[in-house]
Amino acid sequence: MNTKNIFSPAYRQDYFEGYSNGLNPFLQVNCDNKGDAFNSGFDSGRMDYEGMNGSIIEGIPQCIVTNKVLEDFLLSGLLGLSIETDGYTSFQLNIIAKWYLSGIEKYDPNESIYLFTILEKNGISIN
Repeated sequence: MNTKNIFSPAYRQDYFEGYSNGLNPFLQVNCDNKGDAFNSGFDSGRMDYEGMNGSIIEGIPQCIVTNKVLEDFLLSGLLGLSIETDGYTSFQLNIIAKWYLSGIEKYDPNESIYLFTILEKNGISIN
């Protein structure tokens, strides 16, 4: 592969299309005729998916972990909120626990009280 290609808009578009397809565990993609950019993106997306959810060969979990889900668990830890973990596999729970505990390590009750006060003044309640 020519390294100049990785900076072209067409390469990036194909790469990101492959990446998003790789993140979707329900897609079966024939990469034989997709091109280097798509295949490279697909492999990256699939590795990221399996890094958060486990190998697809072992089945697709009931709940899918994404970066957004992990950020929500981190935020819950930062705010000292309890979390709901039903529907996640033990592999996923290990990943989630790292993010949640990272948030708990930075938890400051005083900051949470200020945030909850601001949210309540704006009509947002946190359970």
